[in-house]
Amino acid sequence: MRVRCAMLELRYISQNYGNRVLLKDISLRVAAGEIVALLGPSGSGKSTLLGIVAGLQPSLSGSVWFNGQDITPLPPEQRRFALMFQDFALFPHLNVLDNVAFGLIEQGQGNTAASAQALQMLRLFGLSDHAQHKVWHLSGGEQQRVALARALITQPRVLLLDEPFSALDADLRASLRDEFHTRIQAAGMPTLLVTHDESEACAMAMRAVRLRDGQLEAMW
Repeated sequence: MRVRCAMLELRYISQNYGNRVLLKDISLRVAAGEIVALLGPSGSGKSTLLGIVAGLQPSLSGSVWFNGQDITPLPPEQRRFALMFQDFALFPHLNVLDNVAFGLIEQGQGNTAASAQALQMLRLFGLSDHAQHKVWHLSGGEQQRVALARALITQPRVLLLDEPFSALDADLRASLRDEFHTRIQAAGMPTLLVTHDESEACAMAMRAVRLRDGQLEAMW
């Protein structure tokens, strides 16, 4: 399920919040299979930048590129990026299997084929025994694995993670960081991880940048 070589590139992204400069000429490259951590205090613009990359909100200026193509005009569904939130954003009315299969069905696959692929993905994550369970019956860590399985099954071109472990306890965060790191690298997609936790960034990312006063500073 490895995607082809890919490069995500942000070029001179700027955005204001009211009269305040939130983002100023942000430029960043994320290579295939690379996890880059984006740190910064609350209100610094981390989630706003992620939303601009995903196509969920416009920027004041600048552009988003993928594989050398300017995709700034494209709506979110045409970008084929996966965005994971801290609250998992699973569908409570669907069981685990249907949650994972949902993206494939939205792409036009038949229910039978989508369910078969979803079950195979759940086996990879050790969750096949929970396929028919409602998601609220799962632990926080299991729900997070379901969310990642749902994100990866559609073979997204880029993975965007917005504080994905903040709702979990410390021990579970530590174990899931390693698992996510391994699976993201295996899938080979550029990944941008928004976090306020430097230990999380160290555990998962190859590089880290900090958003301060609207600009990026290299950390390592």
